[in-house]
Amino acid sequence: MERWIIRSVALLCGAGSLGLAWAFGAFTAIPVRDGRIFAMSATEMQLAGIPLVAGLLVAWGALHLLALGDRETAPRTFQVVRLAYAGALVAASIAGAVWSTGRVLAS
Repeated sequence: MERWIIRSVALLCGAGSLGLAWAFGAFTAIPVRDGRIFAMSATEMQLAGIPLVAGLLVAWGALHLLALGDRETAPRTFQVVRLAYAGALVAASIAGAVWSTGRVLAS
């Protein structure tokens, strides 16, 4: 029962981290597209930096919780879940960038 509670909390943290990765992608897509990633304003840096840092911290917390529940009992499964989660974070960032770019181009 205890492992399922840990897994449930890790799932909630993971979902939050995916949302923050999506926001990072959404806020960095336009400066990247315009070629001004190193010339972003302070506000744009905050809009991109806060979801990035917070998302990485929450993702680390989710993986730490998963390690508490599964690393010793199922190390192979833990490795697969960790890789899949990293892929999901990248996919969420790409999805946010595609959404943001689509909204700007549609305007």
